[in-house]
This record gives sequence, C-alpha cells and structure tokens, in this order.
Amino acid sequence: MSEASSDPVAAPVDLSLPDHHGPWPDEAPRRGPGLGLLVFALFAPLLLLAAMLLMDGWMGAPGFTRDYVVRFDLPPPGASAPLPEIAGPSDPRSPLVVIDAGHGGHDPGAHGEHQAEKELTLSLALALRQRLLEVGGIRVAMTRSDDRYLLLEERSGIARRMKADLFISIHADSADTPGAHGATVYTLSDRGSSEEAEHLAASENRADTVNGVSLASTSSSVSAILVDLSQRRAAEMSTNLARLILREGQGGEGGARIDFRERALQSAAFVVLKSPDVPSVLYEAGYISNPDDAARLSSPAGRRDFAYATAQAIRVYFARLRETPIQSETGASSAVPILEETAGGRETLGATATP
Repeated sequence: MSEASSDPVAAPVDLSLPDHHGPWPDEAPRRGPGLGLLVFALFAPLLLLAAMLLMDGWMGAPGFTRDYVVRFDLPPPGASAPLPEIAGPSDPRSPLVVIDAGHGGHDPGAHGEHQAEKELTLSLALALRQRLLEVGGIRVAMTRSDDRYLLLEERSGIARRMKADLFISIHADSADTPGAHGATVYTLSDRGSSEEAEHLAASENRADTVNGVSLASTSSSVSAILVDLSQRRAAEMSTNLARLILREGQGGEGGARIDFRERALQSAAFVVLKSPDVPSVLYEAGYISNPDDAARLSSPAGRRDFAYATAQAIRVYFARLRETPIQSETGASSAVPILEETAGGRETLGATATP
C-alpha cells in the first residue's frame, strides 16, 4: 500500500450529487409545523363551536333544542285584527260591551305562584261575559277568547270598529312588596291634550267618524277639537263606570264583594284606553303576586264576585243613560229600565216601561 493511499486526508473525495427525486430529509420537518398551524387556524373556530354545542346539550340547556325560540305571525302592515263574534240579544240597539282579557300568546304578563296573568285575566273575562249574558239585555264581545296575542292598539281598535258602548280591559297587578293587594280601576287621564287630539285625528286619515261626526268633512283644526271633546266626554263616562264598579264591589248583587286598594280609582295614560269615543276602563282585579289575591281570583267564588259586581255596575251604568233597551232574562221583551231607589239609596234595575 502506497503512502498516499493510506493518508485519509489525501484520499480523493467524490463531490458529485446523486440524482434526487423526493424531498430532502430535513425538508419535511421545516414545512410540517407551518402547515399544521394553518390547518389549526382554519378549523379551530369550528372545533370550538362544536365543543360548545356538545357541552350545551350535555348540560341540558334549552339552546341545544332551540326551545327558547318563540315564533309568532305578525299581521301584514296595515291589516286589522278580525272582529270577534257578538253574543247576546239580536237587537242592534242593545248596548255592546267589549271585554279585553289582558296579555295572551307569547306575552304571559305577570307571573303568580301557580299561573300567569294571561290565564287569570281570561278566566275573569269569561266569567264576566257569562254573567252579562245571564242577566240579559246586553250584547258582549271579547277581544280574545283563547290564548292569542294582540297589540294594545288592536284591542281598543276592535271596540272602536265594532262601535262598542263600553270597553273593559282586565289585568292583574304585580308588585315586589309582599303586602300589596286589592283591585284598582284605572281611567284615562282627564286632562285633555290638543296635541294628542291632532295626532288621533291624523291617524284616522280624516276618513272616520267620532261620535257620529265624519272627520272627512272638517278641517284639521275642527277635527282636533271634535276628537278632544269626544275624549273628554268618554273620560267622564269612563269615570262614572269606574265609580259604579267601586260601589258595587263593596257589596253588590248577590252579596258580591271585591277587595279594593285604598286608592282604588286612578287615572293613567294607558295605550289600551286611548280610544277617543269609547268609554273605557282598565280593571286591575288584584295582585297576582299576592298569594291571597291570586287564590281568591282563581277560585269559583272569587270569579263569581268579580263577575256579579262588575256586571251589575255595567247594568246600572246603562240604566243611567236612560236610552238603553234591557231585555228580561228570558229574552222575551225589550224595555227601557226605570231606576228604583232602595232603602240604602242605591239604584237598581227595577220595573221597566216599554218605549
């Protein structure tokens, strides 16, 4: 062996590169982490959402089954709610009372211990309807007779479109104070407002009537005056009915008694009472948040007292107008009532005189 061949330093070195058709050994580690981060960035939000949905369903939350979603159909723009049927005498001269059970549908109102306000108001409204039909002489319609939702404007609008003589909206109050109890009767504020009168006149597009006077044939200022005067008259008549309800509830027909608040007669700007020519009251029958009030109003005896006292107040109200035909309970005749004074100075529907 020669000396040159045994020297490792002097040994020839092959510097030629072999043919290579695939990735270099160190190329995959360089690209791997970058591609993985890109995939993670793209799919991480989806993985997180899937994990949240699985956790939501596992914990039994309503979001997993979408039970929290409430769907209801709204009427088309400008559409009016269908008018309800009228029960009672067929004589169109008989007075018409529209009873409104507050809330309904997806709007439960206030909640008591065992029921929602919408259920309690409907049971009271049905009891009042039945009593008015029993005593006779009065036609009755209800804005709702089942669990449906109506806008506030639709409720009073039904009474206007039906040319009702009275509109009664029944509710149940609620308060955080445990001792709050008793019924309250509200009327629309007595203070007239020319601005509101103009708004009401404009909303009717001057193509409606107020107390039989067509707004279409009057100027804007005259229309506003007519609406304002009509509001004042309706407010006065509403107050008369409210006072009769308070009176009859203190011991009316059949011994009916209603537990009223200390200040049971009040006025406020309720939207549902803003009909310009229909006497209207909002009747808070009691506090659904008070267990005693709720139990009384839910009982047959409580519904009877509410219906008897309110129905008697309505009958005396119409009797005072001296123009209302009242039919007998058999429906055999129609007559104008004559008010009789009892020993306690109370008016009752006594003898009748045929027109």
